[in-house]
Amino acid sequence: MTNHYIVTGALGCIGAWVTKLLVDRGDVPVVFDLPGDRRRLRELLGERLEEIVFVDGDITDLTALENTVRETDAHRIVHLAGLQVPFCKADPARGALVNVLGTIHVLEVAKRLQLDGVVYASSAAVYGPPEDDLAAAPDENSALEPSTHYGVFKRANEGNARIYWTDDGVRSVGLRPLTVYGVGRDQGLTSGPTTAMRKLVRGEPSTISFSGATDFLYVADCAAAFLACVDACPDGAPVYNLSGHSVTVEKFVDIVGRTARQMGIDTADRITIDGPALPIPGAIDGSAFASAYPNAPKTKLEDGIRETLERFVELER
Repeated sequence: MTNHYIVTGALGCIGAWVTKLLVDRGDVPVVFDLPGDRRRLRELLGERLEEIVFVDGDITDLTALENTVRETDAHRIVHLAGLQVPFCKADPARGALVNVLGTIHVLEVAKRLQLDGVVYASSAAVYGPPEDDLAAAPDENSALEPSTHYGVFKRANEGNARIYWTDDGVRSVGLRPLTVYGVGRDQGLTSGPTTAMRKLVRGEPSTISFSGATDFLYVADCAAAFLACVDACPDGAPVYNLSGHSVTVEKFVDIVGRTARQMGIDTADRITIDGPALPIPGAIDGSAFASAYPNAPKTKLEDGIRETLERFVELER
């Protein structure tokens, strides 16, 4: 049976991959997003864009979202619309409007139409900077002290989702990725490693603007996790850390260089690193998600980097 899924923010990186996975398995993604560049979807789906239902809509417009869900008979929402760290810093009011009010609209529609489930993007940005280099990787019970407007907004969304469950029985899952990498990741504070890979394929120099350790999550695994959660949305409003592989940026660049050379790409010291560590712990504990969804994929870091480079080579031909 073919099912319709609302995907907000599908023109972004994770949203494009969620859309691709839905098309791959024969379901119908209903893309609810502002009119914009569909290049990420084209890079992943090519001519299969015709299998997507596109609805021009603004997540801050509750009526438009509700009408879209009604008209398409969708029963699940994958909510990825949002403004990232730099945009929230530049315009906090707009960031709150999109990230907080937009998420409330998704939960409100789920309440009104009694949807089967909602999965939404939270972020490891809900955590503050680590106390020191030896601090344990935070889990879902760790203190939340975000150091950005973006992190504060994501923390608010987790609280609102909990209230929608306790007051109205709306089932949801929030996922907290950290540094997502892969084809399509070209915006946001942690997009530098992916941008560097694409520029490397083009023979261009690049600089990653942060250093230290971070948790690298392959975007295909991230998208699969969102679908696993919305397909098997439990009672309640759990929030899970979504972890990949925690390594230093230097180690990541080393693997990129080694893999690129194996593929015949001239690296010639084209990737440099210049910037402070992220104001987020360098590792997060993802064991709770792994226990709840044991069949979710977890690609080896080396394999994810190779797949990304190979796809960039194809796209640059």
